[in-house]
Amino acid sequence: MVSIDIKDLEHRELNQRLRAADSDCILTGCRGQRFIAAGMGSHSITIHGVPGNALGAYLNGASIIVCANAQDAVGDTMNEGKIIIHGNIGDAAGYAMRGGKIFIKGNAGYRAGIHMKAYKDKSPVMVIGGVAGSFLGEYQAGGSIIVLGLDAKERRIVGNFPCTGMHGGKMYLRGDCKNIKFPRQVTTRHADGKDLDEIRAHVEEYCSLFGRDPEEIMRSSFTVVSPDSKNPYKQMYVAN
Repeated sequence: MVSIDIKDLEHRELNQRLRAADSDCILTGCRGQRFIAAGMGSHSITIHGVPGNALGAYLNGASIIVCANAQDAVGDTMNEGKIIIHGNIGDAAGYAMRGGKIFIKGNAGYRAGIHMKAYKDKSPVMVIGGVAGSFLGEYQAGGSIIVLGLDAKERRIVGNFPCTGMHGGKMYLRGDCKNIKFPRQVTTRHADGKDLDEIRAHVEEYCSLFGRDPEEIMRSSFTVVSPDSKNPYKQMYVAN
C-alpha cells in the first residue's frame, strides 16, 4: 500500500504518481484536485478529503473509495471499475458512463446518470442511497439507476423532470412514487420478482459497503421506470 500526501500536488503530477505505483494507494490531504485517477485500469485508490470534478473520468477498471463527499462529474464516461462515495455527490455523476458501478452513500445532485448507456456486454449501475436532484437519468440510453431514498425525511426521492429524453435502460425507485411527475415517453410499474432479484443484488452490495440492512430496504416496494416502446420519441435515436 502506497500513501501519498496530495495537498500540494496538481492533477497531472498526482496521476503520474498513481500510474507509477505498483500497489494500491491511499491519498491524504485531498482538496479539490480534478481528474483524479482518470483512465486508470488497475489498483484501488482510497481518498481522504474532497476530490474535485471528474473524479475517475474514463475509469477503465480501477476502484476508487472516497471517505467524504465528491464534487461534479464523478465517473464521467467511465468504462469499467467501481467508485464508492461515503458521502454526497455533486451534479452530473456518471455522465455517459457505459460500464462499471458507482455507489453513493448519500444524495446526488442534478443530472445524475445523464446519457448513461450500455455498450456490448457492459451495463453500468449507479446506486444512490439518499435522494437525487432534478433531471435524473436525462437521455438515459442503457444501464440501471437505483435510488433508495434512505433518510430522506420529507424530501421526494427525485427532483423535477426525471427521465427526460430517456430511451433505454431502467430506473428503480424505492416506494410508489405517486408524487412524481414522469414524462410521456416512459412507463412506470411496480417491480416484479425478476426486478426485485436484480435490485436486491445491488442493494446487498450497497449495504455491505455502507453498513445498512438489506432486508429493511427490500421490505419496501419499488417502482420501475423504463422507456415506452410504443412512443415514437425513441425512433429519433439509432440503436443496434
